[in-house]
Amino acid sequence: MLSQAKERERQNPSYRESLSWLYSLQKFGIKFGLSRTSNLLEAFGNPHLGQRYIHIAGTNGKGSVGAMLESILMRSGLKVGFYSSPHLVSFTERFRINRACIKKDHAASLIRELEGVTSQKEPPTFFELTTAMALIYFFRNNIDVGIIEVGMGGRLDATNVIHPMVSVITNIGLEHREFLGDTIIEIAKEKAGIIKQGADVVTAAHQPPVIGLFDSLCKKKGAPLWRLGHDVRYRRLPSGLFEYRGLGDRYRNLELGLKGRFQYRNAALTLLTVEILKGKGLAVSDEAIRLGLADLMWPGRLEQVSSDPTIILDGAHNPSAMRSLAHSIKRDFDFEQLILVLGVMADKDVSNILKEILPLASRAIYTRPAYHRAAAPQCLMDMAKEYGKVGEVHFSIPAAIDRARSLAGKRDLILITGSLFTIGEVKSYLDPISFPIEDI
Repeated sequence: MLSQAKERERQNPSYRESLSWLYSLQKFGIKFGLSRTSNLLEAFGNPHLGQRYIHIAGTNGKGSVGAMLESILMRSGLKVGFYSSPHLVSFTERFRINRACIKKDHAASLIRELEGVTSQKEPPTFFELTTAMALIYFFRNNIDVGIIEVGMGGRLDATNVIHPMVSVITNIGLEHREFLGDTIIEIAKEKAGIIKQGADVVTAAHQPPVIGLFDSLCKKKGAPLWRLGHDVRYRRLPSGLFEYRGLGDRYRNLELGLKGRFQYRNAALTLLTVEILKGKGLAVSDEAIRLGLADLMWPGRLEQVSSDPTIILDGAHNPSAMRSLAHSIKRDFDFEQLILVLGVMADKDVSNILKEILPLASRAIYTRPAYHRAAAPQCLMDMAKEYGKVGEVHFSIPAAIDRARSLAGKRDLILITGSLFTIGEVKSYLDPISFPIEDI
């Protein structure tokens, strides 16, 4: 008997076939440059030109800031597009309009259209084609503003074909060094590539050399620079609410719908961005801000999916994100033992990811999602010996979850983390009806 997920696939062969072709573009790997994306868009009449966008780059927090902006702007009566990556379970998650994912038949149709104009001599990468797809989809649906998340870096990222109202650079940390550079300042130069002539820039970056770089580039391009901690301030209140003191706006007792202390910084950066947007003519009410921050849709980020035992999912996939996660787990959760389930991509800074989270764990279970870039669980366990956490290996995520549950007492906490690919598989295993696996 076919599972429900398989049955849905059987009934929608066009989507499956289109997505299979699109995934075949992954063989071209990662190629930096804007020409292939520009050529695709030119074939559709350059639908991205003259549109209103918010462009978001940075090491961590891009998706969270995007989700907060989406929620606030929606409640202001705007039609909001949100392009993000990667997806957790379904490819359609990458393209949202007012929180609704693109329908599978629409996705299939767009992929076929783009396949028809794809150059065989200069084929696009997977991300280049999905970026063009997002910009075409948003244009055809007459959105009021599009929130566009950078895939990697910024300067030569496929998304950098747009000219935004505001450029957001959340923060700068060491990541993707094989592509972006070995130092903070080299990585910052790549991310600063989204700074455009005359477009405001907001950032929560704090390193003096990085700020100096941003300031210099912004002055050259006539782009006003606004900094969290310098131009605006925020603080978490003992109640768990927070307050914001901005360029002109003041808010007290704001409720945030995402867990984690690091999310207060993301919320403040969001509010700074909203202030800039209001100055450019977008009408955003105080009520929209309060409701938007309180009611968010951004799964897989400190998401609690069970209470007996407590199971927390988080897609932290680099050392700085894992450090923030560890801090939040220590400060905001009450538990006796932490049982860690970890699945990480092999091309990440695995050693330092382990260094940040293993000291919290009483038990560690190493696993992997069914994805070609995933690190072998045995390698994770071997690397963990340096930190005194040998743990155990379970090669499938379902087996790892079942083992963690068997070990957990009523007051223990199971933390599943290391990659959004891992989190996506977990959600499919725990709730296969709501999150059916796309077996493409």
